[in-house]
Amino acid sequence: QVQLAESGGGLVQAGGSLRLACVASGSFFNTKTMAWYRGEQRELVAHVTGEGQTNYLESVKGRFTISRDMDKNTVFLQMNSLKPEDTGVYYCNKKFLPGPWGKGTLVTGSS
Repeated sequence: QVQLAESGGGLVQAGGSLRLACVASGSFFNTKTMAWYRGEQRELVAHVTGEGQTNYLESVKGRFTISRDMDKNTVFLQMNSLKPEDTGVYYCNKKFLPGPWGKGTLVTGSS
């Protein structure tokens, strides 16, 4: 069973930056589209395909960058110019048919 471990969250002032990381166990990671989600409703923030193609929620375009390290089974979310409305618990998972969720990592953007 795949396990997901998110890290990198914290409290940051508006305009600051954070880099989230998610380590996925299991060999499925390399061939699946991975995504970052936010909050209890699991709002889709960004996703990256196995070929490296990316897509973003409109409100984070130009500020967030998703990337992945195939060798380390890790997906990253670089968050720049953070805003208070970016606050939430961030989770990673497959974009299609998400599996069991990890604990997430809390990002708090202060005004």
